[in-house]
Amino acid sequence: MFRLAMLAVLGAVSAVGAAQALAAFEPGRREPELRAAVLAEPAPAMGSAASIAKAADGHYWAEAEVNGSRVRFLVDTGASAVALTQADARRLGFEPDRLSYDYKVTTASGPARAAAVKLGRVSVAGASLSDVDALVIERGLDTSLLGMTYLGRLSRFEATQTALILRP
Repeated sequence: MFRLAMLAVLGAVSAVGAAQALAAFEPGRREPELRAAVLAEPAPAMGSAASIAKAADGHYWAEAEVNGSRVRFLVDTGASAVALTQADARRLGFEPDRLSYDYKVTTASGPARAAAVKLGRVSVAGASLSDVDALVIERGLDTSLLGMTYLGRLSRFEATQTALILRP
């Protein structure tokens, strides 16, 4: 499922320079154990409806708990995957220098390489998912993005004039 999602065109438009978007994907070499992990059926969302207030800049910024650590994400419905900066990946326990950057992506800053990782648990204001597929972007991403590998597993999400509502 992750591979199919990644084959879709990745992209988003943002007026904020920190908001980088994935716009294209080309599969690279994949390790067998990664392929097996990606094909596993993800657990359903748990928790109650969550609300993220719209920020003064017009974007939705989510303070999430990921694997027990706090991560600030720009909510990006145009990004097919959760995308992590190198700094956030490191804080979550991944060693960016030891990851396999097997994916080619295009960000708002231009082409970049990305490594697939699995996030054990992602919780945004109580809307919690386990085993969330994500990409660590090698260069060119200033802010981590909360994309469709999280949002698409919710039963529903909706944007209002003042908030983004997430329904597990």
